[in-house]
Amino acid sequence: MRGSIDRLFRGAVVLVTSLFSGLASADWALNMTQGVTPYSQEVYSLHMIMLWICVFIGIGVFGAMFYAILRFRKSKGAVADTWHEDARVEVVWTLVPFLILVAIAFPATRALIMMEDTSGSDLTIKVTGYQWKWSYDYVDEDVTVYSTLAADSNTARQLDSGINPADVPHYLLDVDHEIVVPTNTKIRFLTTAADVIHAWWVPDLGWKRDAIPGYINESWALIEEEGTYRGQCAELCGKDHGFMPIVVRAVSPTAFEAWLTEQREGKVAQRAAEARDWNLAELIQHGEQVYNDNCTSCHQSGGEGIPGMVPALAASDVLAGPVAAHAEVILNGRAGTQMRGFAADLSNADVAAVVAYKRAKWGSADALLQPAEVALLRNTGSLADAR
Repeated sequence: MRGSIDRLFRGAVVLVTSLFSGLASADWALNMTQGVTPYSQEVYSLHMIMLWICVFIGIGVFGAMFYAILRFRKSKGAVADTWHEDARVEVVWTLVPFLILVAIAFPATRALIMMEDTSGSDLTIKVTGYQWKWSYDYVDEDVTVYSTLAADSNTARQLDSGINPADVPHYLLDVDHEIVVPTNTKIRFLTTAADVIHAWWVPDLGWKRDAIPGYINESWALIEEEGTYRGQCAELCGKDHGFMPIVVRAVSPTAFEAWLTEQREGKVAQRAAEARDWNLAELIQHGEQVYNDNCTSCHQSGGEGIPGMVPALAASDVLAGPVAAHAEVILNGRAGTQMRGFAADLSNADVAAVVAYKRAKWGSADALLQPAEVALLRNTGSLADAR
């Protein structure tokens, strides 16, 4: 008996110690964030109005209860009255809540109208959710950014990585490619999805929007302070729902224009790269990066897959089969499996490179596929004219 009590005590000590160590390292806040946009400030103000109304009501209700309990208790000789159905009391307890709700409705309606007003925007960004990444199209700017979980977070989340997630900065809240936006500029966000329902949420912007396939939701933000703001998908979108963070970096308008120019120049360089032939070493080197950015969430970093869901790449018939069929699976996916198409995500050079990398590592690397051939396969579905 004594031994059981000792074990119970030691367990309680460990539990309490763990709880307090967590408290010491966690970033605690007793109130919601004020955010960095006019709308987030409006939401915060509305929240504070509601909070103080609730505090006032709570003080009034509990104050009256405690006063009645102490002042009219039986030990002091109080005798309960027998009256009921007092019209004046019923009018008061009906009218007062009604007036409170009307008073609350005005700022709440103002905030909702404010959120829906996307007119006068200076920049439009189309946000598309995928399992499990985000793409950002800067409408009218010819710039697209694909954003996935950062490599260090993705490695640390693996059970056999041997890395302590606490040692990874911004664990599960960092990405490989953040989106860049200008400050003091009204930005219109068009939110949609390509597969299942996601939800784009950055707390500092003050709102969350569902990303629904075949449907577009509109939102806007005007970020007033330069900085990096983090969020994540807020809809249960699949097994890797917790691994598709959002990072928004707000910079000055001048710095944003310089970033846009850099992205456009990168796109020109990409087109030039796709117009030439690559050697095997180049393809494998680039393909490893493409694989780490796009494939590890399902196939895993070592290609072992997920038992019962995603087969191991070493045992895949696709890697042992014709190279064109392998590329076609990457472009269009495989019906009835977890494998979706990446035609909208990857460039022709990306597809050629990841095919070379996967076949060199787990399959048969007896044939090279060039970006121009991927373009032909993408457009015609055949490589006959390219060989």
